[in-house]
Amino acid sequence: MRVKGIVVAIDGPAGAGKSTTAKAVALRLGYLYMDTGAMYRAVALSTLRAGLDPDDAESVGQHASEAKIEQVTSDGGTRTLIEGEDVSADIRSQEVSNAASRVAVHPRVREVLVALQQSIGEDGGIVLEGRDTTTAIFPDAELKVFLEATVEERARRRYQELSRSGDTVDLDKLQQEILERDERDRQTQSRHGPWPSPEAIRVDTTGLTIEEQVDRIAQLANERGAEGVK
Repeated sequence: MRVKGIVVAIDGPAGAGKSTTAKAVALRLGYLYMDTGAMYRAVALSTLRAGLDPDDAESVGQHASEAKIEQVTSDGGTRTLIEGEDVSADIRSQEVSNAASRVAVHPRVREVLVALQQSIGEDGGIVLEGRDTTTAIFPDAELKVFLEATVEERARRRYQELSRSGDTVDLDKLQQEILERDERDRQTQSRHGPWPSPEAIRVDTTGLTIEEQVDRIAQLANERGAEGVK
């Protein structure tokens, strides 16, 4: 049964540790976990499969409004579905990652996904992560956290993640792609106001273990009245 509680919104740039940390925080609190970034990746994957140009705002926006994208939570974790197909692994490729930041700039795509995300989290008791969670999606979240880390640290983490998946990547190229993605994200987020949100508590994850990050955010959630903190 879902725990009634606060909204914990975790924002930050690519590679700052949002997904891993948010999942662990949700488990600690007994809350629902939502990966908003995975939803954009799902739109990107569906766009590529349909042979559409990720930079074509009109066609991608229309495609996003028609695609059936879901997130389901079970004992095995949160899975992302497109038309009922589990694409949780497919959306983690570097090709999809790059396309995701391109489709995310389109207003219609964001309109469709933000509405979906708000409907899922409207009753609270949720930890959601991704860029714009603290601004466009839940600007009134009881707890807003902005995770950050150096570009070098974020590139190293992404390199290790892709290497474990068997992908061959160049660390220097990866670092440049992260810098370019940061710039796209800044331009997109500026439409919703300052980024990070002035109300967000900034946590630098460089050199921190996942457990240390989770402890910090769980403590902040407890201070704001979260239930289920262990």
